Amino acid sequence: MDGSRPSWFRRWRWPLLAFAVLLTAEVVLRLGFGFCDAVLMQADPLYEYIAQPLQERHRFGRHIVYNSLSMRSEEPDSAAIVVLGCGDSVINGGSLTDNDSLATTILSRRLTDAMGRKVQVLNIGAGSWGPDNCAAYLAKTALPRSRALLLVVSSHDAHDNMSFKQVVGVRKHFPAQQYGSALHELIDRYLLPKLMKPKTTTNEELGIDKGEEGFNTGFMALKRYAEERGIPFILYLHAERSEINAGRYNAQGQEILHFAAQNGIRSIRDLDHGARVEELRDNIHPDEAGQRRMADILQPVLFELVQAVPR
Repeated sequence: MDGSRPSWFRRWRWPLLAFAVLLTAEVVLRLGFGFCDAVLMQADPLYEYIAQPLQERHRFGRHIVYNSLSMRSEEPDSAAIVVLGCGDSVINGGSLTDNDSLATTILSRRLTDAMGRKVQVLNIGAGSWGPDNCAAYLAKTALPRSRALLLVVSSHDAHDNMSFKQVVGVRKHFPAQQYGSALHELIDRYLLPKLMKPKTTTNEELGIDKGEEGFNTGFMALKRYAEERGIPFILYLHAERSEINAGRYNAQGQEILHFAAQNGIRSIRDLDHGARVEELRDNIHPDEAGQRRMADILQPVLFELVQAVPR
């Protein structure tokens, strides 16, 4: 009975209960959902931003690992057959894709088994990167000799030029450090933005103001990068939800395909290989099934290339 309890308990029972509820919520959000364990980003003067190196995160039930070169891959191995896989959040996978479920990881595993020799399909990319970001990263970063260059793009990348506006540590999806509280992160990063504006899946969702003038120079820069090294350049055009529904790529996608045809670049069209809206998390990002299908499509293409590598 309350009358038998100390007076201090009667006075503080509701604040203590509220504290216990908040503490339980904090623990559940951290241990159960990976709050306060987000992928951290860093700014770069040449390619705008990238994930900080050497991160291992457990977020929303997914295991997320970045190597010392900020790739979602194991460390590059000079003794392996290396394929450079570049792109934006489609190839990167984001926090909702486990490292083991990435198309690049699946391809690395399958090609290694098929070749009887280690093959690495490296995952070089970040959310909303364009081909120019990829080209700038490759120009700056010393990598082992590669056997092919794979670029995964979507139609919007045709004019997705770098703007170098500050986003790291400014925009919610580009944190430079962890939140001090999981509850604070839940409210500040997820609940308030949903209440304040409608959901989008464009660069606006990520808080990035990308340039829109001219065809992205990164396409040609990557072509030259591959030519200088004497390696094949493969372009994979991922289909967005609206394009799957329409059964054709939009005007910007057609620009990319025209560029590839004019410059002798081998292009692989997602729409020609059973693209399904059911495999998209939103308007553009593939789920685990979409990542597997991308690997299924690319596997014979890359196997043909790595097969030609002398043993």
